[in-house]
Amino acid sequence: MAWSTPLTAVANATLTAAQWNASVRDNLLETAPAKATTAGRIFVTTAANAVAERAVTGATVPTAESTTSTSYTSLTTAGPAVTVTTGAQAIVGVGSIVDNATVGARVLASYAVSGATTISAQDGTSVGKDADGVNRVSSMSRVNWQNALNSGSNTFTMQYRVTGGTGNYSSRHIFVIAL
Repeated sequence: MAWSTPLTAVANATLTAAQWNASVRDNLLETAPAKATTAGRIFVTTAANAVAERAVTGATVPTAESTTSTSYTSLTTAGPAVTVTTGAQAIVGVGSIVDNATVGARVLASYAVSGATTISAQDGTSVGKDADGVNRVSSMSRVNWQNALNSGSNTFTMQYRVTGGTGNYSSRHIFVIAL
């Protein structure tokens, strides 16, 4: 069903049931309150005069783990990851408590997308920190506007890499606002 322009009332004109249903009932069924099925959701426009309910979803992995990989990889406890239905865009936030004992080595955390869309984790969407002293712990976070998604079910999974040394990660979290 799609929203349609309502009829213009004319004095002394009789509306048929079909006209009333198309102009009033069917259009009311296209509003956000009518489409709301779950608490805590947001609504986005999907086309002219069209709205869809979308999820705001997040996940956390508290486990402290490390990597020496210079390519993006999963840690022993993979993720965190969230699966949401998106349109062509989403807002993605990632964060972690990080450190590296090798001065000058960078610790990075980003996300990959799989499902309807395939995007590899990359530095351009990462949080990162250059180690400036032995085991100086920092809490890092970043929010990205991810466009060029394929509409449908997409899974966003955090991945990690370093430029040297051993990167340590804990309290890893990701959230996605599906648009």
